[in-house]
Amino acid sequence: MEEVEEILKEANWCLGCKIKPCSKACPMHTNIPEFISKVKESNFEDAYNILIENNLFSHICSVICPQEDQCQGACIRGIKSEPTKIGKIETFVNEWALENNIKADIKKEESKNKRVAIIGAGPAGLSCSYELAKKGIKSVVFEKENNLGGILSYGIPDFRLNKDTVKNIVDVLKNLGVEFKTNMVLGENIHIDELKKDFDFVFIGVGAELSSLYKLSDEKLENVYDSDTFLRAYNYKNHIKNLGKVVVIGGGNVAMDSARAAIHMGAKEVSILYRRDREHMPAREIELEEALEDGVKFKELTRVISANSREGKIESVHCIKTTIVDGKAVDVSNEEFDYEADTIVFAIGLKPNKELLLKEGLALTDWGTIEVDENNQTCIENVYAGGDVVDNKSVVCKALASGKKASESILRKI
Repeated sequence: MEEVEEILKEANWCLGCKIKPCSKACPMHTNIPEFISKVKESNFEDAYNILIENNLFSHICSVICPQEDQCQGACIRGIKSEPTKIGKIETFVNEWALENNIKADIKKEESKNKRVAIIGAGPAGLSCSYELAKKGIKSVVFEKENNLGGILSYGIPDFRLNKDTVKNIVDVLKNLGVEFKTNMVLGENIHIDELKKDFDFVFIGVGAELSSLYKLSDEKLENVYDSDTFLRAYNYKNHIKNLGKVVVIGGGNVAMDSARAAIHMGAKEVSILYRRDREHMPAREIELEEALEDGVKFKELTRVISANSREGKIESVHCIKTTIVDGKAVDVSNEEFDYEADTIVFAIGLKPNKELLLKEGLALTDWGTIEVDENNQTCIENVYAGGDVVDNKSVVCKALASGKKASESILRKI
């Protein structure tokens, strides 16, 4: 009862603005004043249906989205006071529905004689399939992994996102008629030109697949991981043993997830080494705070140059102190030092597989992402793309939005 009273108080803080700056700042354009108005009436079921009709992934977004930079950050209340805690209200509504076994009232139109192939069962692909399914369009999702959900399954740890939430979404999609085929790899057992023969449209949502790394030693080193491999090991319960003292290179949310995963896998000590200071770290403040609570150490203004090793085993990393000049990290002369380490995790970003995409006939930007027009269509007629393979270093909600946008473009052609 106390929690409900707190949520109602928070909901009543919302002004219900007619210009809806919060909705405009939300990548999924959720009708925030409308769903909060239902919360004010204690009509949580209608509030839930408003959220789900627009965004099947509402529960996930409420937990992991950077609301402070999006909907909440645009709240008019926040100009002179505290903004409405939109994410908190949205989380409550979704968890209330789950606890009360409320099923979303998803309206599905009559089936149409059109088929769409979706490559990748991550946020962008799943979002695209949901919007098409509601309109009666048959989607077949091709996924290279055994598990569905993409980064939601293998990249975001369970201490941040309950995996049952992802499974529930996949179940809803299956009930809507979306078909899933696993162990299907673009460039190997599926190709765009072949899919175009059997499907009316193709959507590519394969994400950014390759980790960014740099050379630390001329010697072949043990216990050096990219964040993608490291987080998969944690999320798929293949925990890495004898991590010892772990150094995570990077300062974003993935670095925080990797560091906390290392602690959960039994690391003796975990440190994040980042070339800039905390003020310039791209990670959300809440992720930084939770990493600190878990015991992660922060070594700011530090750039890792190389690794010191003996017979392939890491003993320390060789670093140099940095300073911030015009927002950029600059090395400080004669300020080098060694930092003890047994394991290194690179968390400095992912990038698309340019070679694969070019072989499939796709035009790329200078950044190596797929080039798309304002409708998310690629250079190939009726082939669309979205997510990290289009907007690198994106966030989940933006990947969801790009999948939705592509579906709308496809629907305009049907």
